[in-house]
Amino acid sequence: MTVIVRDLRPDVRADAEGFSTTRRLALPYMLSTPESVLHTVTHAHPDAHFTQLVAEEDGEIIGTAQVSVAHESPEPGQGSANIYVRPDRRQRGAGSLLLRTAEERLAALGVTKVFAWVLDEPENRAFAERRGFRASRSAYFLRLDLTSGGLPPRQDPPPGVELRTAADFADDPRPLFALDAEVVADEPGDIAVEFTDYEAWLAENWRHPLLNRDLTTVAVVDGRPAAFSVAHTDGTRYGTAMTGTAREFRGRGLAKLAKNDSLHRARAAGYTEAFTGNDTGNEPMIAINKWFGYEIGATEVRHVRELG
Repeated sequence: MTVIVRDLRPDVRADAEGFSTTRRLALPYMLSTPESVLHTVTHAHPDAHFTQLVAEEDGEIIGTAQVSVAHESPEPGQGSANIYVRPDRRQRGAGSLLLRTAEERLAALGVTKVFAWVLDEPENRAFAERRGFRASRSAYFLRLDLTSGGLPPRQDPPPGVELRTAADFADDPRPLFALDAEVVADEPGDIAVEFTDYEAWLAENWRHPLLNRDLTTVAVVDGRPAAFSVAHTDGTRYGTAMTGTAREFRGRGLAKLAKNDSLHRARAAGYTEAFTGNDTGNEPMIAINKWFGYEIGATEVRHVRELG
């Protein structure tokens, strides 16, 4: 049996379905649908040179790679290549072929430093280390059972604070863009990110097929979005894509307030499990998620390699 690597074909539905299925089997804590796969590849910013690769064996997609240049970082020459192979199709060379192809693409674009997320399992870490990657920071995947009834009770917002949803900003989402840009800039990470392109944010984030505006809660202070908890759903599962607070409003519990409201909305809408992720060094958010009852399901370790 021969494994080949090629670009995902956006006009072939089976490719998007195979890509999404592989990602969910390899990492069940991440939400993915064929629609989200297609949206990502067709709406990525041109400067990202975003590519989705698939490893195929006898017509079946068994591995995937998401490859991009970190165009939103103020430091040039950085890129990423995240590889996932179906657990039942490992040891067939798919991961090696995907990584080699990804690195060749990035090197041709001037990337000199490649970052990759690797599951914190001996086999996966050994794979990365053999190929010259070194471990850096790590992050948790967390899961919450929404059927257990263990959510903290809903709280009334303090005076001057109003809880709204992202749907309330449908006519003008720019205030949410400003909040998102500030929160992302302060998020822990190896690659600094700056959101400056509103139109790109609309295409990539606001119109993302996983975004559930009705379940995304926004804490508003004096008419200004001060904190939010962004909800993604894939039809059966709920995930928190981002929770954060604008700098001047931090320390008031607004992020916790928004996330609790969003989780209650999700449970009322019939969702039975919730997922989220945290950098292992983000102690304040980890404490909040433990308060909600989230449990760690898996750990990924960010790895980095210098090209050339």
